[in-house]
Amino acid sequence: MIYITRKEHFNAAHKLFKEEWSDEQNLAVFGKCSNPNWHGHNYELFVTVKGEINPETGFVIDLKILRDIMNEQVIDKLDHQNINLDVDFMKGKMASTEVLAKEIWNQLVERITKEGAILHSVKLYETENNFVEYFG
Repeated sequence: MIYITRKEHFNAAHKLFKEEWSDEQNLAVFGKCSNPNWHGHNYELFVTVKGEINPETGFVIDLKILRDIMNEQVIDKLDHQNINLDVDFMKGKMASTEVLAKEIWNQLVERITKEGAILHSVKLYETENNFVEYFG
């Protein structure tokens, strides 16, 4: 078994809040991330797949294909968007990095499997100090 990772990035805005809570409660729980006027991040996304090396190609997966899957399923939907309002797969969900990483996994897993690889992990950096890694 061998692992290979592709990195992409996107810029997006979001806010963490619960509509049923008061502004004061949202501020107490989510801090400045509950800013009513939103805030943004320069996200970095690392997608790791695993599998056996194809003896004909020498690849687990063609990285051009992985790039295209990541762009079509995730990056094109998120880049320069408001995660809370504009991203179909995040509708009605908390726009935390944890939830976003899990939903990115859900967007990728089927297409990667069809290419004969296994999705191993989604690592999503919100800042250089804060990141989430999801293993399905």
